Amino acid sequence: MHTPSHGIPGDGQHRSESGSTGLLKAMSPGVVDFLFRQMVAGRPAEDVHWEQEGISLSSQPEGAELARRLAETDLDALTPVELFHYVRAAQRLASWAEGLRQAAVGRYCHTPGEVPRQDGSPAS
Repeated sequence: MHTPSHGIPGDGQHRSESGSTGLLKAMSPGVVDFLFRQMVAGRPAEDVHWEQEGISLSSQPEGAELARRLAETDLDALTPVELFHYVRAAQRLASWAEGLRQAAVGRYCHTPGEVPRQDGSPAS
């Protein structure tokens, strides 16, 4: 059984050709091979095996583990659907980090003895 190694950095099997356009540009040769084997075997073209291997990116809570997974993902190995979930997870992580930054700035900028509100502005 062929299981694609989605998201493994440094895996030389998953590289897209620079001359590719459209949908094929987003699909590496390894993904195309996997989808072809799925079709020949009569199974759905969507790769659902990766969902059974652990927490999906869309379910991964914001934090260090999500940042690590995003950093270690080989973008060339992702299908268009997986790339969509990758972008959404990166957006969630960026929003979460921005919230941390705003909270830190609010704490840094308030005067001693003043308790900042949840939105980061000083309490009246």
